[in-house]
Amino acid sequence: MRRSSPRRTSAAHRATAAVAAVLALTLLTPVVAQADDRDDLVEQQRQAERRQAELESSLEGVDAELAETYLRLENARERLPQAEAELAEAEEQLAAAQRRQEQVAGRLELAEAEAASLEEEIATANREISRTETAMGELARSTYRGDNAASTLDVVLDASSTEDFLESYSVTTSAVRSQTRVLDELEEATAVTRNQQQRQAAVQDRINELKAEADAAVVQANNARDAAAERKAEIEQIQADMEQLSTELEERQSEYQDQLAEVEQDQEQIASEIARIDEENRRREEARRRAEERRQQQLQQQQQQQQSAPSGGGGSSSGGSSGGGGGSSSSIAPPVSPLYVTSPYGYRVYPITGGWFMHNGVDLRSSCGEAQGAAASGTVSAVRGAYGNGTHGNQVMINHGMINGSSWVTVYNHLSGFAVSEGQTVTQGQTIGYTGATGAVTGCHVHFEVWKNGSTIDPMTLW
Repeated sequence: MRRSSPRRTSAAHRATAAVAAVLALTLLTPVVAQADDRDDLVEQQRQAERRQAELESSLEGVDAELAETYLRLENARERLPQAEAELAEAEEQLAAAQRRQEQVAGRLELAEAEAASLEEEIATANREISRTETAMGELARSTYRGDNAASTLDVVLDASSTEDFLESYSVTTSAVRSQTRVLDELEEATAVTRNQQQRQAAVQDRINELKAEADAAVVQANNARDAAAERKAEIEQIQADMEQLSTELEERQSEYQDQLAEVEQDQEQIASEIARIDEENRRREEARRRAEERRQQQLQQQQQQQQSAPSGGGGSSSGGSSGGGGGSSSSIAPPVSPLYVTSPYGYRVYPITGGWFMHNGVDLRSSCGEAQGAAASGTVSAVRGAYGNGTHGNQVMINHGMINGSSWVTVYNHLSGFAVSEGQTVTQGQTIGYTGATGAVTGCHVHFEVWKNGSTIDPMTLW
């Protein structure tokens, strides 16, 4: 048994270590790549959710069926480039799979041709070996019977002359050499045949491996072909859906314009109601101020009539709030927490027509059924059910009265249910209703409005 030299052993160890390192990197790289891919997918999902929330909020006030039509169209538009990219990738995978299939088929064909050639060579060699063995058998039997068996002594005794002896001896020697050569050829042919058989077995093993590879390549190509066909069919369906949805939206433009007009009417109605409350708050404040003036005048008269008497109690009022509560503007609290704006306060574009409209409140993320709290202490001035309440759905309006000389009212729309009744006094944070999707909206969220002195302000400036 031959031993490896220390130098060879060391080199082998280094090679093994190098292979191990490469394998480690190879195994680690997919993990890192998978983590990056997973993070990308999570971020894409978040962006899609934000985009969906923005779209849904922008369609507030639109009929649910019409809004759903538009959302489907927008989703199709967003899906189309992604599906086209997936189709391109699937076609690349299909082309690669087909190339792989062709390569494996080519190697399999060569291996099978080599196997057929070896089989023919082995058959030819076996026939030659069989013929040689037959000839050797005949020679052995003749020798055993004594046929053609001539010893050197017989050659000497039977020779009539020197020339005759030399000729007989030459013939005998030639026969021996021929027998030896036949034996050598037989041994060589047998060895060659044995090597060919070993080669044939190795080629057959390779053929079996290539057949398995070919089967796998066929499956891979078929899967890639199916994936490409599926993506192509999806793209065709998306394009058909987009055409149909675009036509439907075009046909319903007048209906959509009517709904926008309804939104404006609803806003005007709210503004009128707030103006009434604002006027009421100011009348109360004026009445309170006049009553305070009269009280001060009465105190002054009493003081004049009792000039000899020391100054007494009664004092002066601090001029607090009235109507629905007190405090300062900083005491206006958000109805839910944490705050996540899905649609801000201010002008925004209607996505279907491109027209502008004023979003009087702020839309906040909130799950269906979540409790909403009163923004400040006050009196519930209105509790309206969704039926007959236009686009607002279930609505609560709270009058917070005069705060620092200003009239404050908050409005809560699209509630799923109520927790207060009209005329009820509430405290800050008290549950007044629950998040819902009533009215003309596409999903559950908070629609919260703050009115100061009869006009809306951005609630987010208060927090």
